Amino acid sequence: MKDRLITLGYTAGWRLVRALPQPVAEALFTGAADRAWKRNGPGTQRLRRNYQQVVGADMPETLVRDGLRSYARYWMEAFRLPTRTREQNAAGFHMEDASYDQMKSAIAEGNGLVLALPHVANWDAAAAWVVSHDWPMITVAERLKPEAVAKKFLDYRESLGMRVLSLTGGDRPPLEVLTEHLQKGWVVPLLADRDLSRGGVEVEFFGGRTRMPAGPAILAIRTGAPIYAVDCWYSEHRVEARLRKITPPAEGPLDERVKVTVQQMATAFEAGIREHPQDWHMLQKLWI
Repeated sequence: MKDRLITLGYTAGWRLVRALPQPVAEALFTGAADRAWKRNGPGTQRLRRNYQQVVGADMPETLVRDGLRSYARYWMEAFRLPTRTREQNAAGFHMEDASYDQMKSAIAEGNGLVLALPHVANWDAAAAWVVSHDWPMITVAERLKPEAVAKKFLDYRESLGMRVLSLTGGDRPPLEVLTEHLQKGWVVPLLADRDLSRGGVEVEFFGGRTRMPAGPAILAIRTGAPIYAVDCWYSEHRVEARLRKITPPAEGPLDERVKVTVQQMATAFEAGIREHPQDWHMLQKLWI
């Protein structure tokens, strides 16, 4: 019964937000973010501790408020994204020229492309922008509960033009499927700042220790596909982005090459998050 109520509430909210005028939706979600900031619940407290790890204990409290507003903006845009055209998706996301040229060249060479992203700004908008260029794209998503909500997320993302694999419960391991698609020239973006398997690689990140998934590094090393960390942040009217090149070691034992590559990934994430910490949506425990 609880799962059914959650599904009904989620579906109703999805339809309502898509129907609202943009200014009304923005005001609604910003107000909800500000109320969450004032209530100071467990998620807000965790976000505060995570930001303190990034910018120091003396950070301004307004950073937490702005982080919650950014997170609310992500959800508002995610709810409304299926109503947007390909042209609107292309216009609502901007990749810096040098990064765009790198990406376009890599895809043209047919070697596939691995994109590692932290939970920043609107990663769904980034995916929609990729498919708006007719670049084939496949990714992996966490299996959510209840199942009906998980299916709505899956349908939503696939409606944007991407293929989505479940992290668990599939017929084949995701890495096998992703490897095959990389070898066919597909773009593979993966959220990679939080390890969901508890088998990730331990890295140094903002002065502490945490674990990040090895998947992006393994894929790049296994296939020879180029790998980039992606910075995303919000400007007033769109999502901005740039790429940071990651260079896996060419020689040595595989596990050591993976460790070095994942640490490069973590260091690249640091650089982007440090510039726009309010757009990093990490409301879960991260550091060991």
